[in-house]
Amino acid sequence: MPEPIEVRKLPLHSVSDASELAKLLDEGVIDADRVVAVIGKTEGNGGVNDYTRIIADRAFREVLLAKGTRSEEDIKQIPIVWSGGTDGVISPHATVFATVPADQAVPSDEPRLTVGFAMSDVLLPEDIGRTTMITKVADAVKIAMERAGITDPADVHYVQTKTPLLTIDTIRDAKRRGKTVFTEDTLTSMDVSNGGTALGIAVALGEIEMPGDEDVLRNRELYSSVASCSSGVELDRAQVVVVGNARGIGGRYRIGHGVMKDALDQDGIWAAIRDAGLPLPDRPHPSDLAGRLVNVFIKCEASQDGEVRGRRNAMLDDSDVHWHRQIKACVGGVAAAVTGDPAVFVSVSAAHQGPDGGGPVAAVVDLA
Repeated sequence: MPEPIEVRKLPLHSVSDASELAKLLDEGVIDADRVVAVIGKTEGNGGVNDYTRIIADRAFREVLLAKGTRSEEDIKQIPIVWSGGTDGVISPHATVFATVPADQAVPSDEPRLTVGFAMSDVLLPEDIGRTTMITKVADAVKIAMERAGITDPADVHYVQTKTPLLTIDTIRDAKRRGKTVFTEDTLTSMDVSNGGTALGIAVALGEIEMPGDEDVLRNRELYSSVASCSSGVELDRAQVVVVGNARGIGGRYRIGHGVMKDALDQDGIWAAIRDAGLPLPDRPHPSDLAGRLVNVFIKCEASQDGEVRGRRNAMLDDSDVHWHRQIKACVGGVAAAVTGDPAVFVSVSAAHQGPDGGGPVAAVVDLA
């Protein structure tokens, strides 16, 4: 039986800051040895060369090593997923998930938050964006579900992944071995990696049938409503965190999900909060949350038709500021207006994650 989960959102005061995590551990709110996952936003450019992710990752792992008893090798295995880029009002922060002893948790027979983790087989450069990647990711999702104690895919509300993207070095490696890659544009490979991973999640959860290579980044009718995929240079396989609900484990927290139909769809965010079990009026206001929303996790994407609600925008044509940054700032502002808190997890490159121009939303609430 999985253990109950404690969830806390912490601000980052600088790129290398993990002081709020250290404080949380020193005060005994959570145990360093019980941290099972961290999902956060860093203030870099969000691109291929965004090294703020590596800096933040090192800072958090160093604190967990210093404050706990796990070995350095064990600490390396903890899934810590950083999404780079806090454009607009988005504030750098981290959401920490940790287990608590069952006898210290709020008892409940209602569905409560549970977390499972898995790593896929190694993803070679030639796998990225192709059915081999989809299959490897799907296998890892199923393992993570089992570890979370989830048997029904309907109880999965959020799947956060981190996968490798293509770099000049890995493209050269594939060519030396006589292999081809999906694209030689390293920034585009972020979309490719995220999209292929999302399709793997959708396959694992029964949201779609197994697609073909030709569907990746092309058939936008195929998507997962719970996938949140990020990619970078930090690893060579898919790191998968499945977050859902299970009965009987107890605890204070519950997760739900919704879908933003487009970049302005506040109702999609409110729907995720309601789905997590927080009662809200017909026309909710941030004050109705009463401090019970821990965080929302959103993926976003510029619509392929270059429009939002029938109005043309220039994001896809802008040669000065990449659309990744523009749509992230836009949706971050919408999310912050809903939650009343700029520390929201908004990540871009949402191919096959929600409908075209929209994206999935997960919300964690405190029901204590």
